[in-house]
Amino acid sequence: MPRLISLLIPALIGLLLFGEGAYIHAKAWLAQVLLERAFDQGVATGQAVKPWSWADTWPVARIEVKRIGASAIVLEGTSGQALAFGPGHIDHTANAGERGIAVYAAHRDTHFRFLRNVAMGDIIDVTRGDGHHFRYRADSSSVVRFDESGIDATAQGFELVLATCWPFDAVTSGPERYILHATLIADR
Repeated sequence: MPRLISLLIPALIGLLLFGEGAYIHAKAWLAQVLLERAFDQGVATGQAVKPWSWADTWPVARIEVKRIGASAIVLEGTSGQALAFGPGHIDHTANAGERGIAVYAAHRDTHFRFLRNVAMGDIIDVTRGDGHHFRYRADSSSVVRFDESGIDATAQGFELVLATCWPFDAVTSGPERYILHATLIADR
């Protein structure tokens, strides 16, 4: 009997850990489904739609880089909850397609993991929550300190900046950020 118990306890612990991991992945998958649904509903109705009733954010755009098959729903703001589920639109920056710089930020190991594969000249499509579509071209990138982004808040062009932590393969946070600049080339 003691031998059976000594075998069952590690098996039970392993099963619990597996279940917890599966729960986290299922929750992440479901959140993306709910974000897509809220975005589509917002485009259809013209109203901001929260993906779940207790959310402190809502979808404001969809960003796509078709060459590499990347897509993400951008959320309003950059609270910890928002960034856990997708890129965030940084407060007090322009909306996509407006004069100025629209800045989206996300974690390097989740929603902006694809930035490592974006090449200069790639097309970045942004569809806002109101259904307007804008096309940008990736023009330049840089690595900067978090407190010296080089983003000119008074810029008068039509630009998009995607920002994430650097280096891409780091396992701990650090002071550097990867900044991808893109310029508006078309709107529909």
